[in-house]
Amino acid sequence: MELDFTSLPPTAEGCFYVLATILVLTLPVLTAFCTYHDYKAFLSLGPGGTPSTPLGYLKVKTLGLISLRDPLRPLPIPPHFRPQKGYLDSLPARSGERPLVAGIAPQRQQTQQSDEDMYAGLVARMQSYTQEPANLLLERTSCFEKNSSGLFASSPITRTCGGEICHAHPSDGSLHLTLHPADSKIMLESGWGERHPLAKGGWFRRFVPREFVLIYAPRTEGDLQVVMQIVAASIWWVSGVDVNADAEAGGRRRSADVAAIGQAMEGSECWACEAHACGTGLENMTGDA
Repeated sequence: MELDFTSLPPTAEGCFYVLATILVLTLPVLTAFCTYHDYKAFLSLGPGGTPSTPLGYLKVKTLGLISLRDPLRPLPIPPHFRPQKGYLDSLPARSGERPLVAGIAPQRQQTQQSDEDMYAGLVARMQSYTQEPANLLLERTSCFEKNSSGLFASSPITRTCGGEICHAHPSDGSLHLTLHPADSKIMLESGWGERHPLAKGGWFRRFVPREFVLIYAPRTEGDLQVVMQIVAASIWWVSGVDVNADAEAGGRRRSADVAAIGQAMEGSECWACEAHACGTGLENMTGDA
């Protein structure tokens, strides 16, 4: 239906043109203002897998249009998937509300962050795993983040970015890691983290694995103990090694069922990570992000 402006009273017609003119003049300004502040919010997340540049911002905003809509919904486990059971039997429920999380790449926790002492404790426990030869773990620059260090399997059985198991974020104390879908379900339902927005599988594997999750920063010693259980589950999933087993009794050798993980994960590597040379230089986990 077309509007007949000739039928409008002179005063009404004048008001319409004034409002239309104001809208035309102010809309670009408002758009630029909102975009500028959104870009500043992107930069405030710190360095990560995406360059902190206007082009990096544009890439992240584009991916955000097609990213995961419900990061708290568990990943389904196909009936043929082996092993069906993960590393964890259960986890205690996390106290309090979930923290505010922002961003895609980088993805960071905005509230309930770890303090310096708690983060140092997290790093010390992660690094202690690399000091036990039976664990077959290394500390390297994160292949996903490229600005912090993480744990790597020296001989991975699950394909991730260069065998990366997990990395911690110095800016907030949260972690990114990869979990068996059954362990991820337990973690999600008990409130300890959420799936990464790009963990959708298929074409998105060029960015992160389908099993990629964010684990919330520990706030207390009790939180830290639970987070380290989740880290152990990630180590088992990527390397097949149980870091909590008795090494002297051979418990840290790969069990028979984890050989099936490599078959289940066939063709599910993070393709983009091969295009980027994974850092081999050692970087301090406690360094500034």
